[in-house]
Amino acid sequence: MKIAYLTGEYPRATDTFIQREVAALRAEGLEVLTCSIRRTSDEHLVGDEQRQEAARTFHVLPGVANPLTMARAELAMLPRFGRYLRALALAWRTAPKGIKGRLYNLIYFTEAVVLAHHLRRNGVQHLHNHIAKSSCTVAMLASELSGIPYSFTLHGPDIFFAPEHWRLDEKIARARFVACISEFCRSQAMFFSAQDHWGKLKIIHCGVEPERYAPGERQGKRLLFVGRLAAVKGVPVLLEALAKAREVRPDLTLTLVGDGPDRAALEAQAATMNLAGAVTFAGYKSQSEVADLLASHDALVLPSFAEGVPVVLMEAMAARIPAIATAVGGVSELVEDGKTGCLVAPGDAGALSRAILSLMNAPETREAMGSAGRAKVEAHFTARTEAARLARLFRSGPDLPPEKRPEVTP
Repeated sequence: MKIAYLTGEYPRATDTFIQREVAALRAEGLEVLTCSIRRTSDEHLVGDEQRQEAARTFHVLPGVANPLTMARAELAMLPRFGRYLRALALAWRTAPKGIKGRLYNLIYFTEAVVLAHHLRRNGVQHLHNHIAKSSCTVAMLASELSGIPYSFTLHGPDIFFAPEHWRLDEKIARARFVACISEFCRSQAMFFSAQDHWGKLKIIHCGVEPERYAPGERQGKRLLFVGRLAAVKGVPVLLEALAKAREVRPDLTLTLVGDGPDRAALEAQAATMNLAGAVTFAGYKSQSEVADLLASHDALVLPSFAEGVPVVLMEAMAARIPAIATAVGGVSELVEDGKTGCLVAPGDAGALSRAILSLMNAPETREAMGSAGRAKVEAHFTARTEAARLARLFRSGPDLPPEKRPEVTP
């Protein structure tokens, strides 16, 4: 079976779970063509695996910008002009209010024409999207243009802040199935969709490869954060908590892996709080480099204000270190307070500081939590197992009788 994967940028350092999923699906015997709206910037290509994936990925926007490619895609739609008009009407009808919203959806329609042509030329039988925002709009329109069924993986939490803007209801209604990464995610999808469509909402976790992660030499004083340096991640709270904890344990250090719009402000905050020597801003790292850092650190700290189910928590648990995280979104489905880590209220630097000190002063507790976390990941969050479940959904075929299935012959 030949399927296509689409997202806004692929591959990139912050979304390595998509890359793992693609690799696991290929190991399941599926042929996976990767598609990306934009080319990934160089800072997101942090390893040979990602550079190889980028080289064989189809990029939509360069096709839109190429007059010859665009003309071929438009001409290919002439025999299916009815589909073209229906997709154009769908783009207009689902656009956010205002001139800007209409304009953006017309741009997405143009991108969908190029993508649909690429899919049909390559004999793709199913289209799957990750991150259900603008790239999913393109996927929905490309499905209408081509007759190729589509599905998507729903992450959150940001899309749940503006579900009407992204027409999550329409995307769910038209998708063959929706892979929800957590029970929390599925509940939100149920809230924003008609009851008739709840049956197509499936729990498919993002997964990790536990064999990539092994414990190394640990010193009981090194904390790790992995994520985008943006407001939603709550890193200012982590710096405040670290400063409080260092009043008791001045040997504690923090490594921040990732980059983003708040980096300069966070570096300034660390300097103001006299943490410059205790905090390392490491930038983006490859999967193997993150695995090495997990092996040498003692706890992962994730002070987010909103999350789905962060893959980095799975990676930490696979590496047998406890996670200290905020009880938001689907985090509690992964981190069990007192068993695989510690959960604290978001925005509470005092509680976060106390959790850090409690774990850093208890090596036996860290070891027990690490072992429990590893066992949970191996039981419920492996890339191989979750990809196998996803592959079965791809192979199951649309829930329609054969005479009503859309034409997919290129």
